[in-house]
Amino acid sequence: MDLLSGRLKLRHLVLVVAIAEHGSVLRAAEHLHLAQPAVTRSLREVETLLGVELFTRGPRGTVPTVFGEAFLEHARGVLAELRHAGERLTGLADAAVGTVTVGTLLAGSGVLLPRAIAALKRDRPGVTVVVREATFDFHVPRLLDGGTDLVVGRLNPIDDQPGLRQIGLCAEPVRLVARPGHPARTAERPTLAGLLAHPWVLPLEQTSLRRELTAVFRAQGLGTPENLVECTSILTVCALVRETDMIAALPEHATATDPGVVPLPVELPGVHQEIGVTLPERRRLTPSAHLLLQHLRREAERYAEQYTASAVPGQGAGA
Repeated sequence: MDLLSGRLKLRHLVLVVAIAEHGSVLRAAEHLHLAQPAVTRSLREVETLLGVELFTRGPRGTVPTVFGEAFLEHARGVLAELRHAGERLTGLADAAVGTVTVGTLLAGSGVLLPRAIAALKRDRPGVTVVVREATFDFHVPRLLDGGTDLVVGRLNPIDDQPGLRQIGLCAEPVRLVARPGHPARTAERPTLAGLLAHPWVLPLEQTSLRRELTAVFRAQGLGTPENLVECTSILTVCALVRETDMIAALPEHATATDPGVVPLPVELPGVHQEIGVTLPERRRLTPSAHLLLQHLRREAERYAEQYTASAVPGQGAGA
C-alpha cells in the first residue's frame, strides 16, 4: 500500500485523530469547525484509500477498529513530528519563545520540577510550560505520540516500551508520615503492623511506589490497609495527613516543606525512589524542552547536595 502517492492528505490525518479523540464524527466536526457531512465524506475517502474500516459506530460513540488503532498510532506520530518541526524552527529562530509540555508524577513534582521551571522562566520568560499530573501509564501514549515532551518523576520500568528512554537525576527516600498529634506517636515503639489499625492514603495500584509498599507489607506478613484512600495528588495526600489520622508514604521533600506532615519512626526497607526524566527514544526534544532538561539536571545536582548536607547521619540520600 503506497501512501505517498499524494491521495492521502494531511487533513485526513487530522480528521482521523480528531474523531478518535472526540468519540464521534459530530464532535470532531465541531472541533474542526467543519460541517458533519464534510467530515463523514473525508472519513470515507481515507477508508476507501486504505481499504479498511477505521471506526465502528455504536450507541456509545465512534470506536477505532484494530485497523483504526494501527493507523492512529502512525497518524499521531506524523502530526507530532510536524508540530515539533514547527516548534523547533521557531525555537531556532527565536529561542525566547516556545512551549514545553511536561508530564509529572507524585515524585518530582514537589521540589525538582518547580525549581527547574522557575529557572527556565528566568532565562526565557516567553516560553510557555504546560504541566500535566497523572500516572505513568497515562503519560506513556502522550510521550509516544508527541502530546507530551517529557515526564518528570519516579522512574518506572520501560522494558516493554522500546520507544522510550530515561535519564536518572537523583534519589530520594520515602517516609511514612502522619500529623504531629497522631495517636500512633503515643506508642513507645510503633510498628508497621500497629499502624494498620489507622486509616491510610496510598498511591494508585498502577504506580511503582504502591507495588513496593505492598511488597513491604507482604514481607512482614501483613495485608494492605483496609481503611484506605487511593490518591496520586501530593497536595491532596498532604491535606489528608494534616487534617485526619491518615498515614501516608511520601517522598522526603514533603516532610521537609510541610510542618503538618511529619515522619514516623517506622522504616520502609528497600523503598526509595530514583527520580528522573522519561522521554521519547527517537524524537529530538524541541529547544524549549531541551532547555528545561538542562535546568532539571542542574536543579537535581543542587537538590542532591542540599539533601546530603541536611541528612541525618547514617541516612544518606539513597537510603
